[in-house]
Amino acid sequence: MSSIIEKGKEVIRIETDALVALQSKINGSFEAAVDLIYNCTGRVIVTGMGKSGLVARKIVATMNSTGTAAIFLHPSDAVHGDLGMVRQEDVVICLSKSGDTEEIRQLLPMFRRIGVKVISMVGNVSSHLAKQSDIVLDISVKEEACPHDLAPTASTTATLVMGDALAITLLHKRGFTREDFAIFHPAGNLGKRLLLRVEEMMVTGSNIPVVREEVPLSEAIVEMTSKRLGATCIVDGSGTLRGIITDGDLRRLLQRTRDITNVSAAEAMTKNPKTIRKGLLAATALEEMESYNITQLVVVDDDNHPIGMLHLHDLVKAGLGGDSGG
Repeated sequence: MSSIIEKGKEVIRIETDALVALQSKINGSFEAAVDLIYNCTGRVIVTGMGKSGLVARKIVATMNSTGTAAIFLHPSDAVHGDLGMVRQEDVVICLSKSGDTEEIRQLLPMFRRIGVKVISMVGNVSSHLAKQSDIVLDISVKEEACPHDLAPTASTTATLVMGDALAITLLHKRGFTREDFAIFHPAGNLGKRLLLRVEEMMVTGSNIPVVREEVPLSEAIVEMTSKRLGATCIVDGSGTLRGIITDGDLRRLLQRTRDITNVSAAEAMTKNPKTIRKGLLAATALEEMESYNITQLVVVDDDNHPIGMLHLHDLVKAGLGGDSGG
C-alpha cells in the first residue's frame, strides 16, 4: 500500500477515533445545553474565530434549517458594534479549541453585562472560557490529524458533530417534521414535494382543452393542438367529464382505421379517465401519473367538472421528480 493511501486512512482513523470518544461526552451538560436552548425565547448566537468560526457558521445553518433560530457573531466585529445583536433572552455558544482565544475572552465580560447565558464548546475544560461559561461541552480530542498538532482537524470535526448533535436533538424535542423542514427549504426538491399543490401547477380557465362528446374528432384534434397538452377533456352537455382523448388514443385509433371523417369525440375517447382533486400535493399527482403510465391528469370538482389539467412534463420541470434537497 502506498504511503499516500496509508496517510489518508490514518487521517480518517484519527478523526473517527475522536468521534467515538465524543459519544462519552454526551452527558448531563449536553442535556442542560439542549434544555437551555429549547427554552430560549430569543435566538442562539454562535461565535468563534478562525476555523472555529467556520464551524460556527455551519452549526448556525443547521440549526436554522431544523427549527432553531440562530445567527453567527464574528468576535472581531462584535467589539465594533455587532454586539448589539445580542439580547438577554438569547443563548450564546462560544467555540474554541484552546478555550483561551483572545477575541472570545474580550466578549465574555460583555456577555455577562448583557445577562445572556453562555454555552462553550471547548477542547480544554479547565480553560478561562470554560470557567466563565454556564454550561461546558467538552470537544477535546486525543490528537489532531495534523502531525504538527497545528491545523485543527479532528477537533473541528468533533465540534461540528457536537453542533449537529445539539441541532438534531432539538429537532426531535420540538417535534420538527418533514413539512416544517420543507417550509424552510421552499426552493429545494423536498420543499416542492411537500408544499406545491395541484392547483398551483394545473392549467385553468380557457387554457383547459375541452370539447363536447358529440363534436367531430377533427374538432377535438384542433383543441388538443391549440392547447398543447397532448390531450383534451370530453364533457357532456352539463359539463361533466365523460372521457379524455390523448395522443396515444389517436395513434391507437389510426391503427384500427384511417378514415376518421365520421368519428365523434365520444367514439375516440377513453372513458372514465384518471382524475385528481385540488388541495392535494402535486407530488401525489406525479405519483398517480407514474403509477398509471400517463402524462396528463384531469383536475375535477365535486360534480366531476374539469377545472384544470396537469401535465407530467410540467411537474418534472418544477423539480418534483428528483430526490430531496435544499
